[in-house]
Amino acid sequence: MNQTAYQATILVPGTAVGEALVLPEPLSLWGGLNPETGEIIDRRHPCAGQVVTGKVLVLPAGRGSSSASSILLEAVRLGTAPAAIITAAVDGILALGAAVAREMYDHSPPVLVLDEAGYTAVQTGDTLQINEDGRVDIL
Repeated sequence: MNQTAYQATILVPGTAVGEALVLPEPLSLWGGLNPETGEIIDRRHPCAGQVVTGKVLVLPAGRGSSSASSILLEAVRLGTAPAAIITAAVDGILALGAAVAREMYDHSPPVLVLDEAGYTAVQTGDTLQINEDGRVDIL
Protein backbone atom coordinates (compact mmCIF):
# COMPACT_ATOMS: atom_id res chain seq x y z
CA MET A 1 0.00 0.00 0.00
CA ASN A 2 1.39 3.40 -0.99
CA GLN A 3 0.84 5.98 1.74
CA THR A 4 1.89 9.61 2.05
CA ALA A 5 1.80 11.57 5.30
CA TYR A 6 1.78 15.30 6.02
CA GLN A 7 1.90 17.08 9.36
CA ALA A 8 -0.91 19.59 9.87
CA THR A 9 -1.46 22.35 12.38
CA ILE A 10 -4.32 21.35 14.68
CA LEU A 11 -7.06 23.92 15.28
CA VAL A 12 -9.56 21.43 16.73
CA PRO A 13 -8.17 17.99 17.56
CA GLY A 14 -9.65 14.65 16.69
CA THR A 15 -9.44 11.63 14.44
CA ALA A 16 -11.31 10.79 11.27
CA VAL A 17 -11.17 8.73 8.12
CA GLY A 18 -13.00 9.70 4.97
CA GLU A 19 -12.98 10.47 1.30
CA ALA A 20 -11.58 13.88 0.42
CA LEU A 21 -13.83 16.47 -1.19
CA VAL A 22 -11.53 19.23 -2.41
CA LEU A 23 -13.20 22.58 -3.07
CA PRO A 24 -11.37 24.82 -5.55
CA GLU A 25 -12.53 27.98 -3.81
CA PRO A 26 -13.67 29.09 -0.35
CA LEU A 27 -17.21 28.35 0.82
CA SER A 28 -19.39 30.22 3.29
CA LEU A 29 -21.38 27.66 5.23
CA TRP A 30 -23.93 30.40 5.98
CA GLY A 31 -26.11 30.26 2.86
CA GLY A 32 -23.73 27.80 1.23
CA LEU A 33 -24.43 24.56 3.10
CA ASN A 34 -27.74 22.98 4.00
CA PRO A 35 -27.15 21.60 7.51
CA GLU A 36 -30.17 19.29 7.20
CA THR A 37 -28.75 17.45 4.17
CA GLY A 38 -25.03 18.29 4.11
CA GLU A 39 -25.41 19.57 0.53
CA ILE A 40 -23.50 22.56 -0.81
CA ILE A 41 -26.37 24.83 -1.86
CA ASP A 42 -24.49 27.94 -3.01
CA ARG A 43 -25.37 27.70 -6.72
CA ARG A 44 -22.45 29.98 -7.63
CA HIS A 45 -19.95 27.59 -6.06
CA PRO A 46 -18.30 25.12 -8.47
CA CYS A 47 -19.11 22.23 -6.08
CA ALA A 48 -22.81 23.06 -5.72
CA GLY A 49 -24.81 19.88 -5.24
CA GLN A 50 -21.97 17.95 -3.62
CA VAL A 51 -22.63 16.48 -0.17
CA VAL A 52 -20.03 17.01 2.57
CA THR A 53 -21.49 14.50 5.05
CA GLY A 54 -18.82 12.06 6.19
CA LYS A 55 -16.23 13.51 3.81
CA VAL A 56 -12.95 15.18 4.65
CA LEU A 57 -13.78 18.68 3.44
CA VAL A 58 -10.66 20.28 1.97
CA LEU A 59 -11.00 23.97 1.15
CA PRO A 60 -8.74 27.02 0.93
CA ALA A 61 -10.71 28.71 3.76
CA GLY A 62 -14.22 29.54 4.77
CA ARG A 63 -15.75 32.67 3.33
CA GLY A 64 -17.76 35.33 4.92
CA SER A 65 -20.20 35.39 7.76
CA SER A 66 -19.36 34.51 11.33
CA SER A 67 -22.72 32.72 11.29
CA ALA A 68 -20.99 29.90 9.40
CA SER A 69 -19.90 28.50 12.77
CA SER A 70 -23.57 28.01 13.72
CA ILE A 71 -24.23 26.13 10.47
CA LEU A 72 -21.34 23.76 11.22
CA LEU A 73 -22.67 23.34 14.76
CA GLU A 74 -26.13 22.46 13.42
CA ALA A 75 -24.65 20.01 10.88
CA VAL A 76 -22.80 18.25 13.72
CA ARG A 77 -26.03 18.06 15.73
CA LEU A 78 -27.92 16.60 12.76
CA GLY A 79 -25.17 14.18 11.77
CA THR A 80 -24.57 15.79 8.37
CA ALA A 81 -21.19 17.42 9.09
CA PRO A 82 -17.96 16.55 7.35
CA ALA A 83 -15.79 13.91 9.04
CA ALA A 84 -12.98 16.49 9.15
CA ILE A 85 -12.10 19.88 7.73
CA ILE A 86 -8.72 20.76 6.24
CA THR A 87 -7.88 24.28 5.14
CA ALA A 88 -4.88 25.97 3.56
CA ALA A 89 -5.03 28.87 6.03
CA VAL A 90 -6.22 29.31 9.61
CA ASP A 91 -9.98 29.81 9.67
CA GLY A 92 -11.21 30.86 13.09
CA ILE A 93 -14.88 30.70 12.16
CA LEU A 94 -14.78 27.03 11.13
CA ALA A 95 -12.64 26.20 14.16
CA LEU A 96 -15.11 28.00 16.45
CA GLY A 97 -18.05 25.98 15.12
CA ALA A 98 -16.17 22.70 15.62
CA ALA A 99 -14.94 23.68 19.10
CA VAL A 100 -18.44 24.63 20.24
CA ALA A 101 -19.81 21.36 18.80
CA ARG A 102 -17.19 19.43 20.78
CA GLU A 103 -18.25 21.26 23.94
CA MET A 104 -22.01 20.92 23.36
CA TYR A 105 -22.23 17.48 21.74
CA ASP A 106 -18.93 15.88 22.77
CA HIS A 107 -18.22 15.36 19.08
CA SER A 108 -16.93 17.48 16.23
CA PRO A 109 -14.92 17.19 13.06
CA PRO A 110 -11.23 17.84 13.57
CA VAL A 111 -10.12 21.07 11.92
CA LEU A 112 -6.59 21.21 10.54
CA VAL A 113 -4.39 23.47 8.44
CA LEU A 114 -2.02 21.91 5.91
CA ASP A 115 0.96 23.68 4.38
CA GLU A 116 1.03 24.18 0.62
CA ALA A 117 2.77 20.88 -0.18
CA GLY A 118 0.29 18.83 1.82
CA TYR A 119 -2.73 20.83 0.75
CA THR A 120 -1.99 20.53 -2.97
CA ALA A 121 -1.22 16.80 -2.65
CA VAL A 122 -4.78 15.97 -1.61
CA GLN A 123 -7.17 15.16 -4.46
CA THR A 124 -10.93 14.61 -4.43
CA GLY A 125 -11.57 10.92 -3.91
CA ASP A 126 -8.40 10.26 -1.89
CA THR A 127 -9.00 8.42 1.36
CA LEU A 128 -7.58 10.48 4.21
CA GLN A 129 -6.87 9.44 7.76
CA ILE A 130 -6.63 12.21 10.34
CA ASN A 131 -4.60 11.24 13.41
CA GLU A 132 -4.77 12.73 16.90
CA ASP A 133 -1.26 14.17 16.50
CA GLY A 134 -2.29 16.12 13.38
CA ARG A 135 -0.72 13.75 10.87
CA VAL A 136 -2.77 13.45 7.69
CA ASP A 137 -2.25 10.19 5.83
CA ILE A 138 -3.27 9.86 2.20
CA LEU A 139 -4.08 6.16 1.97
